[in-house]
Amino acid sequence: MPYNCIVPIKQVPDTKRVTSNAMKEDGTVNRAELPLIFNPEDLSALELAIQIKEQFGGKVTAITMGLPSASAILREALYRGADQAVLITDRRAAASDTLATSYIISCAVRKLDYDIVLCGRQAIDGDTAQVGPQLAEKLGITQITYIEQLISLEGKTITARRNIGNGWQEVRTELPVLLTVTGDANEPRVAAAKRMMRYKNARTPIEIEQEIRSQETEDRRQKAEDGGQRAEDRAATVRERKAEISEMEIKKLVEHKCSELEKKGLLMKQWDLDFIDADLNWCGRDGSPTKVHRIQSVVLAAKESKNVEPSARGISDMVHELIEDKTIS
Repeated sequence: MPYNCIVPIKQVPDTKRVTSNAMKEDGTVNRAELPLIFNPEDLSALELAIQIKEQFGGKVTAITMGLPSASAILREALYRGADQAVLITDRRAAASDTLATSYIISCAVRKLDYDIVLCGRQAIDGDTAQVGPQLAEKLGITQITYIEQLISLEGKTITARRNIGNGWQEVRTELPVLLTVTGDANEPRVAAAKRMMRYKNARTPIEIEQEIRSQETEDRRQKAEDGGQRAEDRAATVRERKAEISEMEIKKLVEHKCSELEKKGLLMKQWDLDFIDADLNWCGRDGSPTKVHRIQSVVLAAKESKNVEPSARGISDMVHELIEDKTIS
């Protein structure tokens, strides 16, 4: 029996490269100061979805919400084995907290046919682990969190093992279901060379528009330079020619390019809040009850330290000392 899987993924700042400029004054992440990567546990969720597809058939759809630049991790999802990709991008979704984010993603998921939704346990830029459970609640489906292993999938019944901190628990439930997957569940595969060659030109409509506008500007600049005009005249010529191509013409060029890519299976879907029928009162800053009150930098400094010899004898002596001073018992 084939299963359709949806994997919400996120482009996150690389928190291993945090600098003093990593946070803004309003308490939000200064994403411009950090390189962006594929959220690690989302990769584990994607890997599990691809394994399900390989064993049982079906389709894997990757969804992300963010700026047009987030299209990059959608391509990476395609390189690794996803079948289709969806970008949710809308200025009105800016500053969404976990509650607003889960609502927006739930609206998008309802537009798709699915049996299993697989989320990374948490994102490294917030570490809240809230979006997955909130998404399940909004979709009205069962959730199994902290998945370490998929034990079986038979018909409409799924059995999985979840981490409960000091042990594990085996859970069985009926589909549809949402799983949050830990980084211990698997070793995500690397991008496949054949899929990279196939999907390297996959684009979202907004990327196509940006590329067309950039190319038009470059063409006009080049024409101005080829005309041998003085520098001040070149700028004026660029401004004049910039007005030559209308918004309608750009729209037609975008539509034509989108049509070409769609025929080749390289057009990634792009949705806004209107398309997914989202209530704007639940989106963006207005739909986000979470407010950052204060950011405090905490530095832990040891008052004293002691070197321990890296040997069985050294470790044994250290343990005895800790027992004697009642640090451990």
